[in-house]
Amino acid sequence: MLDLIILSLHFFICFLISIAIWWGSKDADSHSSSTGGAEMEQDGLIFIGKEEDIKKSQRITAKINGREIVVFYHEGKFHALDSRCYHEGGPLCLGEIEDIDGQACIVCPWHKFKITLETGEGLYEGINPLEPSPTPKWQSKGVKQRIHKITIDNGNVYVSPPDLSVSFDSDYFADKYKKGGELAMGK
Repeated sequence: MLDLIILSLHFFICFLISIAIWWGSKDADSHSSSTGGAEMEQDGLIFIGKEEDIKKSQRITAKINGREIVVFYHEGKFHALDSRCYHEGGPLCLGEIEDIDGQACIVCPWHKFKITLETGEGLYEGINPLEPSPTPKWQSKGVKQRIHKITIDNGNVYVSPPDLSVSFDSDYFADKYKKGGELAMGK
């Protein structure tokens, strides 16, 4: 009988811990100006987190008006992009950062698409068949991933709401996963 009580207590404690973890992850990911959590400042900026916290973690995901973004701190700079890759919606928050021809790029973990952190350009390695001995070179596909303007003020990191009058390829997956809720945060 004592074994049954201990086992029941163990399952109850595990249940409470899982609820606490689930609730904590909701708090960490719920930076959304219109659907709960984030603070909208007077000048329209949306609070994302503390500068030191983001520097320590190197990246954080957040929501702006329900749209998921990922904020990276890399080599002394903050960068913010839509969190889903423009190609097939891969979770960029899980990607590795690589230097490609002097540009910091996030590599999508699903299909290895490379996107510059600074501009959102998609990069590919291609050749010019008209050259006598063509060698692969990194080339731009153009800006494919929406980037978001970062502002640092008093140790706080803010992002400007996106200008949706201009469209980018990543908008499709930003909208798709905006409706998909929890699927969006790389889960």
